[in-house]
Amino acid sequence: MADSRVRFARLSEFITLAMTRLGLPAADAAIVGGLMAEAELQGSDGHGVIRLLPYARRIRAGGINLNPDIKVVQERPAMAVLDGDNGMGHLVMQRAAQLAIDKARTCGIGWVGSRLSNHAGPASLYARMPVAHDMIGLYFAVGNANHLPPWGGLDMLLSTNPIAVAVPAGEEPPVVLDMATTVAAYGKVKAKAQRGEQMPVGWMIDRLGQPLTDPKRAGEGFLMPIGGYKGYGLSLIVGLLAGTLNGAAMGSEVIDFNHDDTTTTNTGQAVMAIDLNAFGDVAGFKARVDRLVRELRASERMPDVERIWLPGEQSHEKRMTNARDGIAIGSVLLQQLDAFADEMGMPRLQSS
Repeated sequence: MADSRVRFARLSEFITLAMTRLGLPAADAAIVGGLMAEAELQGSDGHGVIRLLPYARRIRAGGINLNPDIKVVQERPAMAVLDGDNGMGHLVMQRAAQLAIDKARTCGIGWVGSRLSNHAGPASLYARMPVAHDMIGLYFAVGNANHLPPWGGLDMLLSTNPIAVAVPAGEEPPVVLDMATTVAAYGKVKAKAQRGEQMPVGWMIDRLGQPLTDPKRAGEGFLMPIGGYKGYGLSLIVGLLAGTLNGAAMGSEVIDFNHDDTTTTNTGQAVMAIDLNAFGDVAGFKARVDRLVRELRASERMPDVERIWLPGEQSHEKRMTNARDGIAIGSVLLQQLDAFADEMGMPRLQSS
């Protein structure tokens, strides 16, 4: 069955209403709904509305605090640590990004880490927030389930631990790198399973080292790090910065929120903002970024390569396409959302 198309505003409205029905205050529900819909808008379908049902399950089980007291527990002029009080990660990270932006305006740079947060969607959402303020944004996080052993090992002690960097440009779209430290994020594995698709060889291997391509058997193996041992090292460092530094979970302390709906995850994240004004002429910087982007895009291509892409360009195109044509929702997911809407006594996603 073909995918259905849903307008961004309608998807945001649907998620927001669902979150209010689940008990979030209206203002908080609107933040979560908007960010989850924005994940879909940019093509991050493994972190968008597909997460609504797992979030709902965890909320109903008491695993998330619906009225958190998100507060600063450590602070200096250019840094802070937030205690998320086990609230929705989207709320914690939006607060962290805004605080990092405020600090960067004063100090030229702002770093805000978090503990006792939760899953917050795609990394690039928060790295992009400083861009609107003529700032470079960076984001680091500890994944919410361990799917990666140390290089050469079998014990799952590390996660996908994503990193994102967003750099403003002038006439060109911002350069936005959003990557897991594994070959694929686990959200993509979930999306493949829901769509009934196989994974490419190289995403996962089983405990005997053989390729694992059936996403429904993901529990029998583990994700592969990017660049072999280098990806393992990068996952560790990101986890130290986003988790250990903030007093958040790392290693065996990480709670697998796919299978445990009640235990506090103590998820750690960090946002960094760098104010371009602190480094000189903003317009000049953006012009240099534009020039570099165009130079890379116009460089000589290998045979059969149609185009050289810059990080974030494909997501930018998806944003524009999805804003124009609507966001694609797979038939299986739509059926699940319809059943959820009926259960919650709210209009179905495509009912209006």
